[in-house]
Amino acid sequence: MAASTLIFITGGVRSGKSSFAERKAIEMVSKTGGRLNYLATGVASDPEMKERIEKHQSDRLTGACQWKTYEQSVQIGKIANELKGDDVVLLDCLTTLLNNELFSSEQKWDERFLTTVKDTILFGINSIKERAGTMIIVSNEVLNEFLHGNEMVFTYGRLLGQIHQYLVKEADQVFLVEAGIPIVMKGAAS
Repeated sequence: MAASTLIFITGGVRSGKSSFAERKAIEMVSKTGGRLNYLATGVASDPEMKERIEKHQSDRLTGACQWKTYEQSVQIGKIANELKGDDVVLLDCLTTLLNNELFSSEQKWDERFLTTVKDTILFGINSIKERAGTMIIVSNEVLNEFLHGNEMVFTYGRLLGQIHQYLVKEADQVFLVEAGIPIVMKGAAS
């Protein structure tokens, strides 16, 4: 089996990164003939988030392309066995996944727990990447501001930064989306 492709897309909130990622996934699946898989990590925790999730679901159902959607807010590796080598998987989004993993239990945020959370996320990503032909990961760029004054926010930012660095190192392509414009940070734009 050919090596899988990892594409990492980051940007600010409402920057257009999810729309770009969806277009990229459709482009990739047109080359492979595989299935489009959407790995949604959002949880309807408030009315605004519920509305956003419903809109995304509706958009995928009524769009020109067929998406297989997995609603998996934690332990994303559980879906790996359902994937095939020519599939394209779009994970949206890493920051929500990290939040879900951190708050899915009442654990104290000590280094052991944080390492477990990071390892769980990376294991899930790697498990999916090993099975699918292409994995596209969307994340928010929350590290542009100095995170001070709140230990929990600082710890979250530090952990997200570590995961971002790992993914950028492993990725074949990296994009930063600003105001709807994807900027190539690594790899060819293709």
